[in-house]
Amino acid sequence: MSTVYFTAEGLDKLQAELQELKSKGRAEAAKAIAEARAQGDLSENAEYDAAKEAQGLLEKKIADLENSLANARILDNSKIDISKVTILSKVELKNLKMKKNFTYTLVSDAEANLKESKLSVSSPIGKAILGKKKGDKVEVQAPTGKIEYEIVKISLG
Repeated sequence: MSTVYFTAEGLDKLQAELQELKSKGRAEAAKAIAEARAQGDLSENAEYDAAKEAQGLLEKKIADLENSLANARILDNSKIDISKVTILSKVELKNLKMKKNFTYTLVSDAEANLKESKLSVSSPIGKAILGKKKGDKVEVQAPTGKIEYEIVKISLG
């Protein structure tokens, strides 16, 4: 697996989620299996099958998180060049058609969260603005057609 970049905050969240799944998640899965097993014949026990499948999905998620952590690298804000858009840049964009401004912080795929205005560098907008400078105009292909943005401001995220 390739390197996955995180902010210190994003890495902490990932570690907390992994710890939660390993402790509470595994305990709940074991409890569900034990309860289903107590109901008798396992060959025709749909609850047992469902509990075992849920346990398998939980273990896969734990393995995926452990893999991400093994390949994680923390991004350092002090080494970010704000003369152009890079990962961890906070970018103010102006939608030229709507005349409305939006502010996003560019992050890795693993940390992307639109509710928190964290945009993935591999999203259509992220790809379009990466490496651009203040004042540059970019075109983004959206389902509704092309949208043109202007980069108004670049700062540290």
